[in-house]
Amino acid sequence: MSDAFSIFPRQASVQAVRTDLNFFLLLGFSCAILLLVLCLVIGFAARYRQGSTARRGKLPEALQKEIEIGWTVATLFFALFFFWWASATLLGQLAPPKNALEIHVIAKQWMWQVQHPTGAREIDTLHAPEGVPVKLVMTSQDVIHSFYVPEFRMKQDVLPGRYTEAWFQARYPGVFHLECAEYCGTDHARMGGTVVVLSQADYAKWVARQPESIGLEREGAALYVSLGCSRCHEGASGISAPSLRGIWGKPVQVAGGGTRTVDETWLREAIMTPDAARVAGFPPEMPGYQGVISEDDLVRLIAYLKALGQNREAQS
Repeated sequence: MSDAFSIFPRQASVQAVRTDLNFFLLLGFSCAILLLVLCLVIGFAARYRQGSTARRGKLPEALQKEIEIGWTVATLFFALFFFWWASATLLGQLAPPKNALEIHVIAKQWMWQVQHPTGAREIDTLHAPEGVPVKLVMTSQDVIHSFYVPEFRMKQDVLPGRYTEAWFQARYPGVFHLECAEYCGTDHARMGGTVVVLSQADYAKWVARQPESIGLEREGAALYVSLGCSRCHEGASGISAPSLRGIWGKPVQVAGGGTRTVDETWLREAIMTPDAARVAGFPPEMPGYQGVISEDDLVRLIAYLKALGQNREAQS
Protein backbone atom coordinates (compact mmCIF):
# COMPACT_ATOMS: atom_id res chain seq x y z
CA MET A 1 0.00 0.00 0.00
CA SER A 2 1.37 3.43 -0.90
CA ASP A 3 2.11 6.05 1.76
CA ALA A 4 -0.76 8.19 0.41
CA PHE A 5 -3.29 5.58 1.60
CA SER A 6 -1.46 4.47 4.75
CA ILE A 7 -3.29 5.02 8.03
CA PHE A 8 -0.05 5.24 10.01
CA PRO A 9 3.18 7.03 9.04
CA ARG A 10 6.03 4.84 7.86
CA GLN A 11 8.09 3.00 10.46
CA ALA A 12 11.30 4.76 9.52
CA SER A 13 13.23 4.16 12.74
CA VAL A 14 13.94 1.30 15.11
CA GLN A 15 11.96 3.15 17.80
CA ALA A 16 8.94 3.41 15.49
CA VAL A 17 8.67 -0.38 15.23
CA ARG A 18 8.78 -0.81 19.01
CA THR A 19 6.37 2.06 19.64
CA ASP A 20 3.81 0.70 17.18
CA LEU A 21 4.12 -2.78 18.67
CA ASN A 22 3.33 -1.39 22.12
CA PHE A 23 0.43 0.59 20.72
CA PHE A 24 -1.19 -2.34 18.92
CA LEU A 25 -0.74 -4.73 21.85
CA LEU A 26 -2.33 -2.26 24.26
CA LEU A 27 -5.07 -1.51 21.74
CA GLY A 28 -5.75 -5.24 21.30
CA PHE A 29 -5.95 -5.78 25.06
CA SER A 30 -8.33 -2.82 25.45
CA CYS A 31 -10.52 -4.07 22.59
CA ALA A 32 -10.62 -7.57 24.14
CA ILE A 33 -11.82 -6.12 27.47
CA LEU A 34 -14.38 -3.97 25.65
CA LEU A 35 -15.64 -6.96 23.65
CA LEU A 36 -15.92 -9.10 26.81
CA VAL A 37 -17.91 -6.43 28.65
CA LEU A 38 -20.12 -5.81 25.60
CA CYS A 39 -20.88 -9.52 25.19
CA LEU A 40 -21.73 -9.86 28.88
CA VAL A 41 -24.04 -6.84 28.77
CA ILE A 42 -25.85 -8.08 25.66
CA GLY A 43 -25.97 -11.66 26.98
CA PHE A 44 -27.41 -10.70 30.36
CA ALA A 45 -29.84 -8.23 28.75
CA ALA A 46 -31.17 -10.99 26.49
CA ARG A 47 -31.22 -13.74 29.13
CA TYR A 48 -32.88 -11.70 31.85
CA ARG A 49 -35.23 -9.63 29.69
CA GLN A 50 -38.74 -9.00 30.93
CA GLY A 51 -40.90 -12.07 30.57
CA SER A 52 -38.04 -14.56 30.23
CA THR A 53 -38.09 -17.78 32.20
CA ALA A 54 -34.46 -17.45 33.29
CA ARG A 55 -33.84 -18.38 36.88
CA ARG A 56 -33.54 -15.35 39.09
CA GLY A 57 -32.38 -15.04 42.64
CA LYS A 58 -29.57 -13.88 44.85
CA LEU A 59 -26.28 -15.76 44.56
CA PRO A 60 -24.88 -17.37 47.69
CA GLU A 61 -22.90 -14.71 49.59
CA ALA A 62 -19.65 -16.73 49.54
CA LEU A 63 -19.84 -17.25 45.76
CA GLN A 64 -20.71 -13.61 45.19
CA LYS A 65 -17.61 -12.48 47.09
CA GLU A 66 -15.40 -14.94 45.20
CA ILE A 67 -16.64 -13.65 41.85
CA GLU A 68 -16.19 -9.99 42.79
CA ILE A 69 -12.74 -10.52 44.27
CA GLY A 70 -11.69 -12.73 41.34
CA TRP A 71 -12.55 -10.32 38.53
CA THR A 72 -11.18 -7.34 40.49
CA VAL A 73 -7.83 -9.03 41.18
CA ALA A 74 -7.57 -10.35 37.62
CA THR A 75 -8.23 -6.90 36.14
CA LEU A 76 -5.72 -5.28 38.50
CA PHE A 77 -3.08 -7.90 37.64
CA PHE A 78 -3.45 -7.40 33.88
CA ALA A 79 -3.47 -3.62 34.24
CA LEU A 80 -0.28 -3.62 36.33
CA PHE A 81 1.40 -6.12 34.02
CA PHE A 82 0.71 -4.10 30.90
CA PHE A 83 1.70 -0.86 32.64
CA TRP A 84 5.00 -2.41 33.72
CA TRP A 85 5.68 -3.94 30.32
CA ALA A 86 4.89 -0.79 28.32
CA SER A 87 6.80 1.47 30.72
CA ALA A 88 9.87 -0.77 30.79
CA THR A 89 9.91 -1.03 27.00
CA LEU A 90 9.50 2.69 26.36
CA LEU A 91 11.83 3.86 29.14
CA GLY A 92 14.46 1.44 27.90
CA GLN A 93 14.51 3.36 24.60
CA LEU A 94 15.32 6.73 26.17
CA ALA A 95 19.05 6.26 26.76
CA PRO A 96 21.06 6.52 23.53
CA PRO A 97 23.83 4.00 22.81
CA LYS A 98 27.29 5.12 23.89
CA ASN A 99 28.58 5.08 20.31
CA ALA A 100 25.81 7.35 19.00
CA LEU A 101 26.67 10.14 16.57
CA GLU A 102 26.09 13.39 18.48
CA ILE A 103 24.40 16.26 16.62
CA HIS A 104 23.46 19.59 18.22
CA VAL A 105 20.15 21.29 17.48
CA ILE A 106 19.27 24.88 18.39
CA ALA A 107 15.62 25.88 18.06
CA LYS A 108 14.69 29.50 17.56
CA GLN A 109 11.68 31.37 16.23
CA TRP A 110 11.10 29.98 13.68
CA MET A 111 13.82 27.63 12.48
CA TRP A 112 15.92 24.60 13.40
CA GLN A 113 19.67 25.17 13.38
CA VAL A 114 21.72 21.97 13.19
CA GLN A 115 25.43 21.66 14.00
CA HIS A 116 27.35 18.46 13.19
CA PRO A 117 30.46 17.39 15.12
CA THR A 118 32.57 18.12 12.03
CA GLY A 119 31.42 21.74 12.18
CA ALA A 120 28.95 21.47 9.26
CA ARG A 121 25.81 23.56 9.79
CA GLU A 122 22.30 23.32 8.39
CA ILE A 123 19.06 25.26 8.68
CA ASP A 124 15.74 23.34 8.80
CA THR A 125 17.47 20.20 7.48
CA LEU A 126 19.21 17.40 9.33
CA HIS A 127 21.31 14.87 7.43
CA ALA A 128 21.87 11.54 9.18
CA PRO A 129 23.27 8.12 8.23
CA GLU A 130 21.16 5.00 7.89
CA GLY A 131 21.54 2.32 10.57
CA VAL A 132 23.62 4.50 12.92
CA PRO A 133 22.30 5.71 16.30
CA VAL A 134 22.05 9.51 16.25
CA LYS A 135 21.91 11.43 19.53
CA LEU A 136 20.36 14.91 19.38
CA VAL A 137 21.44 17.42 22.03
CA MET A 138 18.89 20.23 21.83
CA THR A 139 18.23 23.61 23.35
CA SER A 140 16.07 26.63 22.55
CA GLN A 141 17.19 30.22 22.12
CA ASP A 142 13.82 31.76 23.00
CA VAL A 143 10.65 29.79 23.87
CA ILE A 144 9.61 26.14 24.21
CA HIS A 145 9.65 24.19 20.95
CA SER A 146 9.12 20.49 20.23
CA PHE A 147 11.17 18.39 17.81
CA TYR A 148 8.68 16.03 16.14
CA VAL A 149 9.31 13.49 13.36
CA PRO A 150 6.16 11.35 12.91
CA GLU A 151 7.89 8.61 10.89
CA PHE A 152 10.40 8.15 13.72
CA ARG A 153 7.68 8.24 16.43
CA MET A 154 9.91 10.79 18.13
CA LYS A 155 8.76 13.96 19.87
CA GLN A 156 10.95 15.83 22.36
CA ASP A 157 10.36 19.22 23.94
CA VAL A 158 13.21 21.69 23.42
CA LEU A 159 13.52 24.10 26.31
CA PRO A 160 15.26 27.45 26.74
CA GLY A 161 18.06 27.55 29.28
CA ARG A 162 18.71 23.80 29.39
CA TYR A 163 19.57 20.81 27.21
CA THR A 164 17.28 17.92 26.33
CA GLU A 165 18.27 14.76 24.49
CA ALA A 166 16.61 12.36 22.08
CA TRP A 167 17.93 9.73 19.72
CA PHE A 168 16.89 7.70 16.72
CA GLN A 169 18.26 5.03 14.42
CA ALA A 170 16.90 5.24 10.90
CA ARG A 171 16.00 1.97 9.20
CA TYR A 172 16.37 3.09 5.60
CA PRO A 173 17.24 6.16 3.50
CA GLY A 174 14.59 8.74 2.77
CA VAL A 175 13.32 12.26 3.42
CA PHE A 176 11.13 12.66 6.49
CA HIS A 177 9.08 15.60 7.65
CA LEU A 178 10.18 17.55 10.73
CA GLU A 179 7.87 19.94 12.53
CA CYS A 180 7.49 21.85 15.77
CA ALA A 181 4.74 20.27 17.89
CA GLU A 182 4.59 23.05 20.51
CA TYR A 183 2.91 26.39 19.76
CA CYS A 184 5.80 28.85 19.72
CA GLY A 185 4.44 32.07 18.28
CA THR A 186 3.07 33.72 15.16
CA ASP A 187 4.85 31.55 12.57
CA HIS A 188 4.64 28.29 14.52
CA ALA A 189 2.87 26.55 11.63
CA ARG A 190 5.79 27.40 9.32
CA MET A 191 8.49 26.03 11.64
CA GLY A 192 9.23 22.82 9.81
CA GLY A 193 12.02 21.06 8.04
CA THR A 194 13.27 17.69 6.85
CA VAL A 195 15.40 14.85 8.13
CA VAL A 196 17.40 13.45 5.22
CA VAL A 197 18.62 9.91 5.86
CA LEU A 198 21.42 8.72 3.60
CA SER A 199 23.26 5.44 3.29
CA GLN A 200 26.46 5.46 5.32
CA ALA A 201 28.56 5.82 2.16
CA ASP A 202 26.43 8.71 0.86
CA TYR A 203 26.49 10.38 4.27
CA ALA A 204 30.30 10.22 4.31
CA LYS A 205 30.32 11.84 0.85
CA TRP A 206 27.90 14.54 2.05
CA VAL A 207 30.11 15.34 5.04
CA ALA A 208 33.16 15.55 2.78
CA ARG A 209 31.36 18.04 0.49
CA GLN A 210 30.61 20.49 3.33
CA PRO A 211 32.69 23.66 3.68
CA GLU A 212 35.93 23.04 5.52
CA SER A 213 35.76 23.50 9.28
CA ILE A 214 38.07 22.68 12.14
CA GLY A 215 35.16 21.03 14.00
CA LEU A 216 33.09 22.01 17.01
CA GLU A 217 35.64 20.87 19.57
CA ARG A 218 38.50 22.79 17.96
CA GLU A 219 36.33 25.89 17.63
CA GLY A 220 35.38 25.48 21.29
CA ALA A 221 39.05 25.19 22.24
CA ALA A 222 39.72 28.54 20.59
CA LEU A 223 36.83 30.10 22.53
CA TYR A 224 38.14 28.51 25.73
CA VAL A 225 41.37 30.46 25.28
CA SER A 226 39.90 33.71 23.92
CA LEU A 227 37.34 34.00 26.75
CA GLY A 228 40.09 33.55 29.31
CA CYS A 229 38.82 30.24 30.69
CA SER A 230 42.24 28.61 30.37
CA ARG A 231 43.91 31.21 32.58
CA CYS A 232 41.87 30.12 35.60
CA HIS A 233 41.07 26.47 34.94
CA GLU A 234 44.39 25.52 33.36
CA GLY A 235 46.98 28.12 34.26
CA ALA A 236 48.70 29.33 37.40
CA SER A 237 46.98 32.70 37.70
CA GLY A 238 46.43 32.36 41.44
CA ILE A 239 42.64 32.28 40.96
CA SER A 240 41.06 29.29 42.64
CA ALA A 241 39.04 27.38 40.00
CA PRO A 242 38.23 23.67 39.64
CA SER A 243 39.96 21.56 37.04
CA LEU A 244 37.70 20.53 34.16
CA ARG A 245 39.73 17.53 33.08
CA GLY A 246 38.29 14.06 33.58
CA ILE A 247 35.06 15.17 35.27
CA TRP A 248 32.53 14.45 32.49
CA GLY A 249 29.64 12.30 33.71
CA LYS A 250 30.87 12.37 37.32
CA PRO A 251 29.08 13.87 40.33
CA VAL A 252 30.45 17.06 41.88
CA GLN A 253 29.61 18.71 45.18
CA VAL A 254 27.98 22.10 44.64
CA ALA A 255 27.86 25.09 46.93
CA GLY A 256 24.77 25.07 49.12
CA GLY A 257 24.77 21.28 49.44
CA GLY A 258 23.98 18.35 47.20
CA THR A 259 25.62 16.96 44.09
CA ARG A 260 25.23 17.55 40.36
CA THR A 261 26.27 15.33 37.47
CA VAL A 262 28.63 17.00 35.02
CA ASP A 263 26.69 17.03 31.74
CA GLU A 264 25.67 19.56 29.09
CA THR A 265 23.01 21.14 31.33
CA TRP A 266 25.41 21.64 34.26
CA LEU A 267 28.14 23.05 32.01
CA ARG A 268 25.69 25.48 30.44
CA GLU A 269 24.53 26.64 33.86
CA ALA A 270 28.11 26.94 35.12
CA ILE A 271 29.01 29.15 32.16
CA MET A 272 25.92 31.35 31.97
CA THR A 273 25.05 31.69 35.68
CA PRO A 274 28.07 30.28 37.57
CA ASP A 275 26.79 31.09 41.08
CA ALA A 276 23.90 28.63 40.56
CA ALA A 277 26.27 25.74 39.74
CA ARG A 278 29.40 26.66 41.69
CA VAL A 279 31.51 23.76 42.90
CA ALA A 280 31.76 23.59 46.68
CA GLY A 281 35.02 24.87 48.15
CA PHE A 282 35.67 27.47 45.43
CA PRO A 283 34.97 31.22 45.78
CA PRO A 284 32.35 32.93 43.56
CA GLU A 285 34.89 34.66 41.33
CA MET A 286 33.81 33.46 37.88
CA PRO A 287 31.87 36.03 35.81
CA GLY A 288 28.62 34.98 34.15
CA TYR A 289 28.46 34.89 30.34
CA GLN A 290 24.70 35.34 30.00
CA GLY A 291 24.23 37.75 27.09
CA VAL A 292 27.95 37.69 26.34
CA ILE A 293 28.18 34.57 24.15
CA SER A 294 25.60 33.24 21.71
CA GLU A 295 23.97 29.82 21.77
CA ASP A 296 26.14 28.83 18.80
CA ASP A 297 29.32 29.69 20.70
CA LEU A 298 27.98 27.94 23.78
CA VAL A 299 27.52 24.71 21.79
CA ARG A 300 31.12 24.93 20.57
CA LEU A 301 32.49 25.67 24.04
CA ILE A 302 30.56 22.81 25.65
CA ALA A 303 31.71 20.42 22.90
CA TYR A 304 35.31 21.24 23.88
CA LEU A 305 34.64 21.06 27.63
CA LYS A 306 33.05 17.65 27.11
CA ALA A 307 36.20 16.45 25.35
CA LEU A 308 38.28 17.95 28.16
CA GLY A 309 36.08 16.24 30.75
CA GLN A 310 36.64 12.93 29.00
CA ASN A 311 40.44 13.48 29.10
CA ARG A 312 40.86 13.61 25.35
CA GLU A 313 42.12 16.29 23.01
CA ALA A 314 39.80 18.32 20.80
CA GLN A 315 39.31 16.61 17.46
CA SER A 316 38.91 18.14 14.06
